Amino acid sequence: MKYIYGPVPSRRLGLSLGVSLTPPKVCNFNCIYCQLGETSEPVGVRKEYVKVADALLELKEWLQHNTQEAKRPNYITLSGCGEPTLNTGIGEFIAEVKKITAVPVAVITNASLLNQKEVRQALMGADVILPSLDAVSPDIFQRMNRPVPGIQIDEVIAGLISLRKEFRGKIWLEVMVVRVGNDDLEHIRKLKDIVEKINPDRIQINSPVRRTSQSGVLAADKRKLNKIKEILGDRCEIL
Repeated sequence: MKYIYGPVPSRRLGLSLGVSLTPPKVCNFNCIYCQLGETSEPVGVRKEYVKVADALLELKEWLQHNTQEAKRPNYITLSGCGEPTLNTGIGEFIAEVKKITAVPVAVITNASLLNQKEVRQALMGADVILPSLDAVSPDIFQRMNRPVPGIQIDEVIAGLISLRKEFRGKIWLEVMVVRVGNDDLEHIRKLKDIVEKINPDRIQINSPVRRTSQSGVLAADKRKLNKIKEILGDRCEIL
C-alpha cells in the first residue's frame, strides 16, 4: 500500500489504521526528537501533496478486501510521514472517509497551521484532533521544533485557542518532553498557563523512546515526568 499502513497499535489511540497525506518527511518542522529522521527540505507551502482521490481509492480497496480486519481499528488516523494539514485536500478526505466507514477519524498535527481559519475548518469533520505543543517561549520552540521561517509560537498558540472554540470533537494535546530541552519546571508552569487557555480534553506527556533525528536527545527521567504531570493537573497523563 502506498498511502495506508497498519492497523498498528498506538499508545494514544489504541489500534490505528494510518493514512499518510504527504510523501515522506514533507513537514514544516524539523523536530529534534522526530523518529522519522531529519526533515531534509522543510516546506511551508500547502498543496495537494497526495491526491485525495488516490488515497481514498486505496482506503476503499483496503476496507473492501479486509472486511473482518476493518472492524478492528479504533481510529483511522491522518498522520503518517509528514504534517497532514499541509495537504489542501485534508478536509475533503475526512468528509469522504465519513461516507464509507463508521470508524472515527483522528488527526495528528504539529498545530503549526491552526492559526489559518481554512485549516481549522478543514478539520471540523474529525472526531479527535491530537495537536502538539512542546514549547511556549520562542527560544525553546525554535530549539525543539525548528520550524520553517515565518512560523511563530504565539500564532501556533492562538490557532490552538481558536480551534478549541470552534471544534466540537475531542482535543488531546501532546507535549513531547526532552531532557534539558523543555523540561525546566519554570517553562512547564508557563506552559500550564497556556494549556488552560487552550482547554484540551486531555494533556498527554510523551518522551522519546526511539532513535531521534538529532543525536543526544534524551528522554526525561520518570521523576521529572511525574512532577510535570502534577503541575499540568488532573487531565494530564504520561504515555
